[in-house]
Amino acid sequence: MAKAILLVIDSFGIGAMEDCGEFSPSDCRANTYKHIRESVDFLKIPTLYRLGLGALVDGKEAPANAYGCSALAHHGADTYLGHQEIAGSCPKRSNKRLMKDIHPDLAQALTEAGYQVEYPWKDRPVLLVNGACVIGDNLESSLGNIINLTADFNKMPFQELKEVGKIVRQNVDTSRVIAFGGPYTTIEHILSVVHEKKPGQWGVDAPKAKVYGKGYEVYHMGYGVNIDGQFPMIAARHGLKVHRIGKTADVLHGEGPADPIVDTKEVLKVLETSYLEEKEHAAFLVNVQETDLAGHAEDAAWYARLLNTTDQWLAEFLPKMAEEDLMIIMADHGNDPTIGHSNHTREYVPILAAGKRVKAVNIGRRNSMADVGATLSEFFDLPAPEEGESFFEMIID
Repeated sequence: MAKAILLVIDSFGIGAMEDCGEFSPSDCRANTYKHIRESVDFLKIPTLYRLGLGALVDGKEAPANAYGCSALAHHGADTYLGHQEIAGSCPKRSNKRLMKDIHPDLAQALTEAGYQVEYPWKDRPVLLVNGACVIGDNLESSLGNIINLTADFNKMPFQELKEVGKIVRQNVDTSRVIAFGGPYTTIEHILSVVHEKKPGQWGVDAPKAKVYGKGYEVYHMGYGVNIDGQFPMIAARHGLKVHRIGKTADVLHGEGPADPIVDTKEVLKVLETSYLEEKEHAAFLVNVQETDLAGHAEDAAWYARLLNTTDQWLAEFLPKMAEEDLMIIMADHGNDPTIGHSNHTREYVPILAAGKRVKAVNIGRRNSMADVGATLSEFFDLPAPEEGESFFEMIID
């Protein structure tokens, strides 16, 4: 019963990409791992170092397993788009849009689709759909990257909200459209926390909207992302169980068990328990999200403690893996907490492959993280995803 684990240490970059200046010039001095190591004196990650991190960043002796790194093929540095890329898509280059520029077209498209569209305020570019869903700018991401749909599930069920979101997605070229909501808020309260964050940027203050927690559901829609051409959906069509643990439950689409845990120790505990109890062929797509939160908080010490926790768990878990199984450890972008801003950084990411059948080989610098999704598909003898070049034959005896 072969199993494969993809463990994404969110935001664990190992140095700025050469094209960083095209996206954010400040990223060109980013090196998440190196700067955390230089900032604290208690970082202890011998397992990751032995698996290839030392060879990648310090020129140490090559490990007894497969290792390499990857560029980001998607534009910028984004958790959602990064995971779509890892799963086998290369998202299109998006544009930055604010509701103030696009609301007339969205209102027309939704009206033509049979929805009731209102403007709660004449002077705010915010839409109210069927008296239950507010469409506005995302106030928590970079300016113009995301359009949010925030709903009261008592008035608009999640499935209906997703259909509204698909219409918005078809009519806007931002990097993401996010549809979310919950049953323990009201549309009146959601409207009460609409405000302007930056000039012309109007939307719902999501943390104050009372949608998070019990009953919360979310649906991410990327620009130019073919979900059906990704590894998790290919696996579902062929009867392979795919567990999504941590943030992958939110950012990757699939049909198997999904557990959107945030706490790192709990994420790793659930992974280990699920792996040991699973009696069928299965894949485990896991995201350690708190490292990204530490990067956003510009807290190198917190980040280092999370890396220590993850490394210690790896040391204890790897010997428990069965003969035929595979683990790939990587990141989705960088988030250097030391360079003076709290945003993601465009960095190369490590790829470390471990398992009793894994060969000692340098897989080089991959042009796209989609190579990982292609490798997982080949590991399970599934059709290849839409994008990516598998390195399966390079790493498995």
